Amino acid sequence: MKVMIITGSPNNNGLTAACGEQARLGAASAEAEATIVKLNDLKIGICHACSEGWGSCRERHVCQVEDDFQKLHESLQSYDAFILVTPVYWWDMSEAVKAFIDRLRRCEAFKKKDFSISGKPVICVAAAGGSGNGCISCLANLERFVDHLKGIKFDFIGVTRSNREYKLQTIYEASNRMAVHLKDSR
Repeated sequence: MKVMIITGSPNNNGLTAACGEQARLGAASAEAEATIVKLNDLKIGICHACSEGWGSCRERHVCQVEDDFQKLHESLQSYDAFILVTPVYWWDMSEAVKAFIDRLRRCEAFKKKDFSISGKPVICVAAAGGSGNGCISCLANLERFVDHLKGIKFDFIGVTRSNREYKLQTIYEASNRMAVHLKDSR
């Protein structure tokens, strides 16, 4: 079984990175193949709302903006579960995560079948490293994303500087349990 951990922070040593690493370790401890994808290491631009709002994404479910999104989008089908980890910026997800989610939603909005995350478990993590504000609103936006693409809401975890230590353990446990669940359901 394969688990993709998607992180959206430019800081490779911060709270978001620590959350992503705990997710990887937790999934791997249940014998899952756990891969971290750092969105900030990829070139994924914003949606251009081509052709009066819908370009090739509506009919062909492929984004016509050429960058790293196409390869990542195509790879999603081969994964069994997802963990999305974002820093909280302005009570919302990071710009890198927002760009990825917006384009993915558009490419999958009118699919009849074979959604990338449909029927697959998803854990969402909002890491608010500064004031700690915004975790709940960020997680609510991530929940809407999971709902739009018909994913299975496995867990939603808010992390702050104050709760960092036990929430890192929570992320480890949640990713481990998700991988065990996948293994047991086969």
